[in-house]
Amino acid sequence: MFCFQCEQTAKGQGCTKIGVCGKQPDTANMQDLLVFALKGLAQVALAGRGKNIRDAETGHFMAESMFSTLTNVNFDPERLAGLVRETVSKRDELKEKITQAGGTIPDSEAATFQPAPGLDEMVAQGEKHGVLTEKDPNPDIHSLKQTLIYGIKGISAYADHAAILGREDDKVYEFIERGLAATLRDDLSLEQWIELVLECGRVNVRTMELLDDANTGTYGQPVPTSVPLGARKGKAIVVSGHDLKDLDMLLQQTRGKGINIYTHGEMLPCHGYPELKKYEHFYGHYGTAWQNQHREFSQFPGAILMTTNCLQKPQEAYKDRIFTTGLVAWPGVSHIADKDFTPVIEKALSMEGFPADEDKGSVMAGFGRNAVLSVADKVIGAVKAGKIRHFFLVAGCDGAKPGRNYYTEFVEQVPRDCVVLTLACGKFRFFDKQLGDIQGIPRLLDIGQCNDAYSAVKIATALAEAFDCGVNDLPLSMVLSWYEQKAVAILLSLLALGIRDIRLGPSLPAFLSENVLDYLVQNYDIKPITTPEEDLRAILG
Repeated sequence: MFCFQCEQTAKGQGCTKIGVCGKQPDTANMQDLLVFALKGLAQVALAGRGKNIRDAETGHFMAESMFSTLTNVNFDPERLAGLVRETVSKRDELKEKITQAGGTIPDSEAATFQPAPGLDEMVAQGEKHGVLTEKDPNPDIHSLKQTLIYGIKGISAYADHAAILGREDDKVYEFIERGLAATLRDDLSLEQWIELVLECGRVNVRTMELLDDANTGTYGQPVPTSVPLGARKGKAIVVSGHDLKDLDMLLQQTRGKGINIYTHGEMLPCHGYPELKKYEHFYGHYGTAWQNQHREFSQFPGAILMTTNCLQKPQEAYKDRIFTTGLVAWPGVSHIADKDFTPVIEKALSMEGFPADEDKGSVMAGFGRNAVLSVADKVIGAVKAGKIRHFFLVAGCDGAKPGRNYYTEFVEQVPRDCVVLTLACGKFRFFDKQLGDIQGIPRLLDIGQCNDAYSAVKIATALAEAFDCGVNDLPLSMVLSWYEQKAVAILLSLLALGIRDIRLGPSLPAFLSENVLDYLVQNYDIKPITTPEEDLRAILG
């Protein structure tokens, strides 16, 4: 195996024996095989478009399948093997339609590949289609190809979330197909690859817009909400991941059963949505970021539901009471395929739950774009009056790798006349800091999940319009942390929007070649983080 798609990859170069995320070589090889098979399906789907054959179901399936290969989602090689077979089945069905329409069918290796009958043989097939075995001879093109693939994985995650709530755009699916098919080509120039990667960022902006519309259109615009960090006496279920619909269905199914529902990780912002807040048994937030789940889940006295990515290898202390749903999978862990959460509920009812109320304070959530922009006049007035000197977007993924305390120290050292906006699980480095306010405006504004990055973009562009300047001219600095492929897609979106002077850490992606990194530095002034003191001095002068 070889994998370097996440920030924590071994030695900052690549995992070769076992993934730092916990995936075994057979899982890694099956993920590589699935991506290869999807490239073949993409070629055939594009040929179908040439004959006006379009299939939204296939588009969504491709997004789901790419999402399954994202870090910390699907660790089950048998489930991945099923997706490979389904990919080939859908590809061959499309071929028949194209033939009947008089079209030409691609005959590449990916478009004609057939999976072996057994899992071990499929794993061996996957070894032939990994990152290094299909390496482009030009290291910069190889780097851009991998960047594009990882950006597409991020787009696919957002597109799947949006499609689950009924929001789709065929242009997004078309780009996924075109982008994956392009990685099989050897006739594109370096400049064309750069444009494809930037187009990936532009398409991701559209995808995040779809997801924003899906979430707010279904559950209402988030409102500032105080979320308890303690516990309420009684039976309990904690929900982790990102999926709002799964949480909603669980809340419906547990109504009146005497079970309190808690969020974990990136589910924290769910407390701000009006249509989720209405459930009286939707109580508070438990724990912090995904990488702490071993300790936190072991101590949780109830059932656990994982809805999307962020799963780690379940520990024996809670393996019998953790459940997966959707695309998430771990061998031997109970999976809820039909969204009937009865097994989760029964497990929670069989356990003691919290023996008494616990008061551990609270945090504020729900500062989505509507909530922030509703007080835009107040914010603009504070800036013009010199009360607010600067805005910092300190956002992104959290992780276990050393160096991430930088973000805690950075926020602690931000001057009191500055405001910190945050989103995604990186906020758990400082989400419970009491930073106070500036003329009633909280100095720490939680915009939401990584899935809510569109809100941050809209806030920045609205402020730029209000001050009649470009986003790069605002008193706004972005200090980002990354871990997995959704963060890659968001970074590409920021570059596609022309955002400059981004500070990125805790380390730079291993899949970026030296020349590609130089290009980003020269054209977008991307900088690696240094120390909080040095970076604050450089930003604020």
